[in-house]
Amino acid sequence: MVEPADRSSTAGQRLGAPESFGVSTLEPGLRPPAQPPGRQVSMRVQMLDDTQEVFQISQRSPGKVLFDLVCAHLNLVEGDYFGLEYQDQRKMTVWLDLLKPTLKQIRRPKNTILRFVVKFFPPDHTQLLEELTRYLFALQIKRDLACGRLICNDTSAALMVSHIIQSEIGDFDETQSWQHLLHNKYLPDQDAIRDEIIDCHREHVGQTPAESDYQLLEIARRLEMYGVRLHPAKDREGTKLSLAVANSGVLVFQGNTKINSFNWSKIRKLSFKRKRFLIKLRADPTNAHHDTLEFAMASRDCCKVFWKICVEYHAFFRLFEEPKPKPKPILFTRGSSFRFSGRTQKQIIDYVKDSEPKKVPFERCSKFPTDKAYFIAKELLTTERTYLNDLQVITESFHSAVGKDEAFPDSVKSLISANYDPVYKFHQGFLKETEQRLAQWSGRSNAHIKGDYQRIGDVLLKNIQGLRQLTIHLQKHSECLVELERACRSSRKVETLCRDFEQQRVCYLPLNIFLLRPLHRLLHYKLILERLCKHYPPTHDDFRDCRAALADISEMVLQLQGIMMKMENFQKLIELKKDLTGVEDLISPGREFIRLGCLSKLSGKGLQQRMFFLFSDCLVYTSRGMTPSNQFKVHGQLPLYGMTIRESEEEWGVPHSFTLFGQRQSVVVAASCTSEMERWVEDIRMAIDLAEQSSSLNNDLLSTSLSDNSKSSTVGEQESEDELGGSRSSLERQGHRGNTTVHVCWHRNTSVSMVDFSIAVENQLSGNLLRKFKNSNGWQKLWVVFTNFSLFFYKSHQDDYPLASLPLLGYSVTVPSESENIHKDYVFKLHFKSHVYYFRSESEYTFERWVYSNRGKYRNAISYNVL
Repeated sequence: MVEPADRSSTAGQRLGAPESFGVSTLEPGLRPPAQPPGRQVSMRVQMLDDTQEVFQISQRSPGKVLFDLVCAHLNLVEGDYFGLEYQDQRKMTVWLDLLKPTLKQIRRPKNTILRFVVKFFPPDHTQLLEELTRYLFALQIKRDLACGRLICNDTSAALMVSHIIQSEIGDFDETQSWQHLLHNKYLPDQDAIRDEIIDCHREHVGQTPAESDYQLLEIARRLEMYGVRLHPAKDREGTKLSLAVANSGVLVFQGNTKINSFNWSKIRKLSFKRKRFLIKLRADPTNAHHDTLEFAMASRDCCKVFWKICVEYHAFFRLFEEPKPKPKPILFTRGSSFRFSGRTQKQIIDYVKDSEPKKVPFERCSKFPTDKAYFIAKELLTTERTYLNDLQVITESFHSAVGKDEAFPDSVKSLISANYDPVYKFHQGFLKETEQRLAQWSGRSNAHIKGDYQRIGDVLLKNIQGLRQLTIHLQKHSECLVELERACRSSRKVETLCRDFEQQRVCYLPLNIFLLRPLHRLLHYKLILERLCKHYPPTHDDFRDCRAALADISEMVLQLQGIMMKMENFQKLIELKKDLTGVEDLISPGREFIRLGCLSKLSGKGLQQRMFFLFSDCLVYTSRGMTPSNQFKVHGQLPLYGMTIRESEEEWGVPHSFTLFGQRQSVVVAASCTSEMERWVEDIRMAIDLAEQSSSLNNDLLSTSLSDNSKSSTVGEQESEDELGGSRSSLERQGHRGNTTVHVCWHRNTSVSMVDFSIAVENQLSGNLLRKFKNSNGWQKLWVVFTNFSLFFYKSHQDDYPLASLPLLGYSVTVPSESENIHKDYVFKLHFKSHVYYFRSESEYTFERWVYSNRGKYRNAISYNVL
């Protein structure tokens, strides 16, 4: 039986082994053999992943009982390729003899650790029929590389390590890959070829761990030192050499260079006499060598150890079946009684092929972190990278764009620098600490070890306490926003400078949104800490720090919430002012934005598409103008004070219609669907109630004399999805301000509210996703940022600007059906009309965050129909 280890999971469980013992290697299809009666002894075995397992055997059990227990523990069908090695009392590394009693070989079991390792290396790894077997071989190659046994050139070494890293941490990520190499040693002199390893890792995008193992073995098997264990010797002239045995025969090395080989077909006999090892060759007239080759080894024991290995290699690769035991002599014995025990390679291959339906399925379950807390911490890391890039837009890119222009007021430049630069500098350190912690936490080489680095609460607590020292700067950010807008109002040159900067690719969002980022980030920290505190039990080591950090950030959010709400409304009014033409006093004290969206207005000409803007004191309707900046032209406005609303589908015979009765005019409008109509009616009634509660009629309406008698030839026009950046088009193709939320609502006949904008702020996401188009075959790895109702696509998080974007208003989110033949885990589907995109995430948690995090929150922004 297997004794419980001091870990939360055993090696077998981490390799996907079920509870049962599985298949015995020496007696296929059966459970491990019954042990002879007697006292039980504990034997420690170190597995290929460096974990240790304890097995109980009878003191009279032969070696094969222990070996079978190990193989059964792993559900390893092709176990005969492996063996158990240990150091005997002479400090020599020897193989456990499967026929002799274990305790006659290992005198002090309490002080001995056996190592489960690869014993027989086949010439072609495709002869290994089980994925589990190839995985264990890959671990052996990893170990041989690390200890310097598998010697090769730098190119091969870098390529093999890159496949190991791909298997352990997945697709290439610049920072994560560098950090992983810093904290994990794969080669004795790894630093010298670190750049080559990184370059190779870039090329493995989308490669699964099983594929990485396959490629690793494909490279390794071609190396001269593959599977070679050197045994020191000397030739007749006293030259220092090394002997080794391989599937093909006996090899001779001088240093690390093979200088000779003797194929099994040429060898007549192998023997040893005292410390001399003898190879007798078959007669060959063309061979100038002696028919008997002699090598001197350190001792008789060294000769015997090497001779035994040669016997086993010859039997394993050359014989069709396990050799039968020789009959015991009656009077006396002569020579060694040692023989090979176990199935030959041919027997293994035949058995696995014949018993394929009985094969135990192997579901790879690497020691890469699977704890939900790790993925929550990784979300902190990925969103922190995006946040730092957004801060850089203000502190570096914007400063560089306007800093040298005399028209831009020095007071505004100084105000922004003084209150954003310290925040940016602080978060550089915060990001570095988070990256280091995640690099330590991840990776197959150390994730099974429970250490202090498998936590994030201490990092969050330390940095949130440091962030509190910056509160005075965060409070000044509203002043920065106001002063920047004031400068734009007072100077056409300053306004042009800001608008020109918004045209740069690095400014992928409206400029003022970047000014709000630091306050929005506080909400992200709060949500992340809430998830961690909900996930951890109160007894978890990380719970106390997470709870303390949550208390601190909640206090900061409460303290700054009023400022944040005012800034968001002010920013939205500034943004809408750019989208509207014919408006002079949109930004007025007390006015709040509530909803914008597309409705059809009933007139004498029938239903005409109009864009409506609902504020706290009035409802404005517009049509899309023909100006180069694609602004919307105001046609009219309705004061909310004294307004009434009535649903009027039956009266006008128009689906989803309702009538707005104002003091001076009435308007009949129709929504695109029932849900859209309900959202508009609900928000308009709420706004009317608020207006009624005000002390008097607000006469400070929009300054415009326009009426609804203007003719627009663009009413029925709809741009294609390509012009909205909804396909593979580059951002460079999009016109000036042609991709704002207002324009997307216009083209997709939908609406969005201020509540939706606020929720969108809380649920921003960043991270790597694999993307596939509807009619394409392969997956493309991208760094994706979800913000402002859009997905922005980058090659990596280090890119300065996105390559393309996908506005999501109007899109639906589902999972692929069987008929779509995706057959991948954690895939979600985005679709709008004929536009379909598939995205793959790395784990169940990240899948749920991308798909479900905003379900039911964006009440109409995105439709979530996940099956």
